[in-house]
Amino acid sequence: MTEVRLHIYDVTNSGSDKTNSTIVQINKIFKDGIGLGGIFHSAVQVYGEEEWSFGFCEQGSGVFSCPSGKNPMYTYRESMVLGITNFSKLNVNQILQELSREWPGSSYDLLSKNCNHFCDEFCERLGVQKLPGWVNRFANAGDAAIEIAENTALRLRQAKTEIVSASKVAYRFLVGVTSSSSGGNDSPGNSNRGSPRFQAAWFKNIITTGAKPSSSSEIETQGGSGFQNHRLQNSAQTMQQNFQDPQRSP
Repeated sequence: MTEVRLHIYDVTNSGSDKTNSTIVQINKIFKDGIGLGGIFHSAVQVYGEEEWSFGFCEQGSGVFSCPSGKNPMYTYRESMVLGITNFSKLNVNQILQELSREWPGSSYDLLSKNCNHFCDEFCERLGVQKLPGWVNRFANAGDAAIEIAENTALRLRQAKTEIVSASKVAYRFLVGVTSSSSGGNDSPGNSNRGSPRFQAAWFKNIITTGAKPSSSSEIETQGGSGFQNHRLQNSAQTMQQNFQDPQRSP
């Protein structure tokens, strides 16, 4: 059983004195001034004089240790006790071995898997409280912003796909309607019957004559009956003339 201590540094490893000075000023304003947070590096000390943290490397584990409060890459800021762990030194070493395998240096990400995330995980396994929210707030906010941007981009792509699909369906529907209309107008039976010109002439005929114009079949029937009547009349006239003039040869 021993205490677990968190060491916090200002991130001043940019390689530019001006940039490093700006980061220190930002941390003073946003953390010391309004308590919001800043840009920090953190490490955990437990059993001994070493602190443990996580950083980027191309090969091997990203978990490393250095003398507590003396990391040469950053500017030391403060420390705080996070609680008491009930794990023995042997158990803590086993936890560190597991974390070394699970946290390769190549998996380091400034916003989603940095030193503060590692310390959170380490403290959780030690059974003590996690880091104060202000230590990693800027990284969490940046990670959330990226996630929102990615989700928005995904929704825009889905909406674009749906719009394109709907446009294709509408296009096929319009092409089908146009084809049906063209086919109906070209058929012999419907050449005049559905046209506006024919309907207007038919309506005018009703008004002027009081009857619908005869169809072609009716005209043919009427023409045939008139021809037969004409032949009957000629036959009757011939019979009457023969009766009045018996000497006329039939």
